[in-house]
Amino acid sequence: MVAGIKDVLLRPRVTEKAANLGSDNVYTFDVHQSATKKEIIDAVKALYKVVPQKIRVVNTPAKRVSMRKRRGFGKTSRSRKAYVFLKKGEQINIA
Repeated sequence: MVAGIKDVLLRPRVTEKAANLGSDNVYTFDVHQSATKKEIIDAVKALYKVVPQKIRVVNTPAKRVSMRKRRGFGKTSRSRKAYVFLKKGEQINIA
């Protein structure tokens, strides 16, 4: 469980794929690692005043990467993103 509604949605995910999905009423957000679908729905309702039709959550594992300036390997941080599907005619103003 996450402490507050504002802690659930970390930021909108601004990528080329997310922009293409935006035209289909699908919006992508980076979410807190322990956020549940119910908490994500409540946060979208409270912050953007729209009711999501459905939510899909994707966990991205940490990856091992080579360090350029020094020997060895490091890790990227793991992340979690949520795809928020809206009804036709509804929009979220990200800007």
